[in-house]
Amino acid sequence: MKISVAILMGSDSDAESLKGCGEVLRMFEIPFEAKVLSAHRTPEDTVDYVKSAKTKGVKVFICAAGGAAHLAGVVAAHTELPVIGIPIETSALKGLDSLLSTVQMPAGTPVGTVAIGSAGARNAAFFAARILALGDASLTKALHKYKEDNRQKVLSKKVQL
Repeated sequence: MKISVAILMGSDSDAESLKGCGEVLRMFEIPFEAKVLSAHRTPEDTVDYVKSAKTKGVKVFICAAGGAAHLAGVVAAHTELPVIGIPIETSALKGLDSLLSTVQMPAGTPVGTVAIGSAGARNAAFFAARILALGDASLTKALHKYKEDNRQKVLSKKVQL
């Protein structure tokens, strides 16, 4: 089976923060795989995976890492495909270090960066879906329906003060 999205995480401890990412991709029936690969502990394996990903059908990378958070940057350096970085809260700095590491990429090596942690993981999946929808009318329709359903939920709320 071809996969459209590759989710890479620097450590298996990041998996809990990424659950929502998988939920969103499954909701839109977007095939994906998740792997633990590290920019520092498995650099050769990471690069080999990135270089072979197109043959699997990968069109978007989602990379999550904490601390120095170099995983998304390493991936972006070895592909022309879109890379979305999710900073993970792993230190006393509450993920701010990861956010700054992910967002400060040099010109020509872009990484789209989302919020820290689980909220960012869900948004990374939505962002990947929007990228994929550029060439997929049925996915565009599903995204539109999701937005309309959310709109209706908000409009149906009754609040008394």
